[in-house]
Amino acid sequence: MKSINYTLLGDEVIAKEFGKKGTATDITIYDKKESESVKTWTLPTGFPEKIQPLFQAINMGEYVIFHVTKLDKFTGEQIVALESLKKDQGLLSHSYDVDRNKLLTMIKGTIVEQYKLVEFTDLKKETESLQPISKEGSVKIVIDHCFDVKGVGTVILGKVIQGKVKTYDNLKLMPKGLDVVIKSIQMHDDTVDEASSSARVGLSVKGITPDEVQRGDMLCMPDSMITSQEITLDYQKNAFFKGELAENQMFLVNIGLQIRPAKILSLNPFKLSLGKNIVFEKNEICVILKPESQTIRIVGSGKII
Repeated sequence: MKSINYTLLGDEVIAKEFGKKGTATDITIYDKKESESVKTWTLPTGFPEKIQPLFQAINMGEYVIFHVTKLDKFTGEQIVALESLKKDQGLLSHSYDVDRNKLLTMIKGTIVEQYKLVEFTDLKKETESLQPISKEGSVKIVIDHCFDVKGVGTVILGKVIQGKVKTYDNLKLMPKGLDVVIKSIQMHDDTVDEASSSARVGLSVKGITPDEVQRGDMLCMPDSMITSQEITLDYQKNAFFKGELAENQMFLVNIGLQIRPAKILSLNPFKLSLGKNIVFEKNEICVILKPESQTIRIVGSGKII
């Protein structure tokens, strides 16, 4: 069964046009099952109050659906976030009261300029035309929620970002390195024996408890991901962030779905200490955040080298 995952930025009202509301925390997931596919739409419902859910929601989708309802600093922040994460696959639409020329000026020179601009009335049809994007290789599953179910045990919700997961697979929970056995797999409430990239899955697992799991943790084969307390970035400052950086300053960093506190160890090379291990791949994008900033909260970003 094919799977497609979208990030929906803009008005949550339109999400109801796409699918049925499911898991809802600071990110909210809508889904829909069709004859040959399962589709999900993830919204950062904790944004703009918090910047963290915006980056986590963007990282959960292969495609972005960006529906602009107002031209304000938070729209600008979303554009910068998409630019930071190099999310170049998407659709752009706007409400009737948004000035299209001003919007086009706002996105000029950014990655959002590459999105297909569509009328709001055509948005659903254009979304249906997008094709699944999958990745082969050793299985990697990124976790977005984990909880205990009475009579079942630990249940993980996440996305197969690479490869294929099968019932009774023995995997590692990274970065902790704990052994995990996959007891059962569900896709859209249907039990299946296996699920391939880019399926969104519910996994009943053995070997861990929900207290041992954080959003952004990975289920994967041993040694298929890097774990470290320190990372070095090919760092680029966000041109709209006016503050200056210095050694020993503290920020938050976003890597995949992980949000962690980090301290600047050096500026050249740009090296960060996170205190605890995180899990990542070489060349994965890390974004530096300052949630308490009264202006833009995105400091800069870079690939991990």
